[in-house]
Amino acid sequence: MTNAPDPRMLAKAETLTEALPYLQRYAGRTFVVKYGGHAMGDPELARDFAEDVVLLKAVGINPVVVHGGGPQIGAMLKRLGVESRFVDGLRVTDAATAEVAEMVLAGKINKEIVAWIAQAGGKAVGISGKDAQLVTAEKVNRSEPDRTQGIERHVDLGFVGTPSNVDPTILHSLARDGFIPVVAPVALGADGHTYNINADTMAGAIAGAMGASRFFLLTDVAGVLDKQGELLRDLDPARIAALQADGTIKGGMIPKVETCVDAVAKGVDAAVILDGRVPHGMLLEIFTEQGAGTLVRA
Repeated sequence: MTNAPDPRMLAKAETLTEALPYLQRYAGRTFVVKYGGHAMGDPELARDFAEDVVLLKAVGINPVVVHGGGPQIGAMLKRLGVESRFVDGLRVTDAATAEVAEMVLAGKINKEIVAWIAQAGGKAVGISGKDAQLVTAEKVNRSEPDRTQGIERHVDLGFVGTPSNVDPTILHSLARDGFIPVVAPVALGADGHTYNINADTMAGAIAGAMGASRFFLLTDVAGVLDKQGELLRDLDPARIAALQADGTIKGGMIPKVETCVDAVAKGVDAAVILDGRVPHGMLLEIFTEQGAGTLVRA
């Protein structure tokens, strides 16, 4: 986009009129934002994030925030003397760990984000996937190689789930009433148990169910990088598959791009992987020609 205003200034009230022409095309649409990583632990970045979310709401966009909290859960478990074990990046979660995870996610972190948004002038409501049956979870199953036997063996991850159904009614209701929903990635299963859900996965499922215009996945890297370390700014599912096949996309980036591809397949206009540590990164993505991360669309 040419002649775009400085996005660092768009969070200021006096520049809102200047921003309006660029935001009118999104008025009435939904932006789902997965907020997590180390940016959550930085007060200045948290303040910037809250200002951006409040600005989006002020110009008619309906932001929905879904947050993570892995490092905070890990810190609390360490304080309690509970050792964490991971399989494919997922924390093995027994009943005690699940209780701690819900306390940290739906309690401390969720209300901190609500408070940041309130301080920025917005009205936020903190909920979890449990509320109004927003998300129904099903148990995640994993296997890992048993090198002594040369076979794959089942690993019980405990109370780790994945969304099986999303009913966004409560999110639409909150948006109509002028509130910004802040969602913790905890949900009930059909079996009545509480499950901890990967925040990226939950945010992508909510974005798909809401037919969001944008799904922002804020993380700790700039986006998808090529083998020379340069940012790839525009990708589609076919290109992503090729980059996975040749090893360019690997490790922790694989589930992130797969979440974006799945969200786009479910009706999201575009998904964006970007660095949550960049001040006003979402605004940079919206208002600048080159964007700030990797845009994924069909």
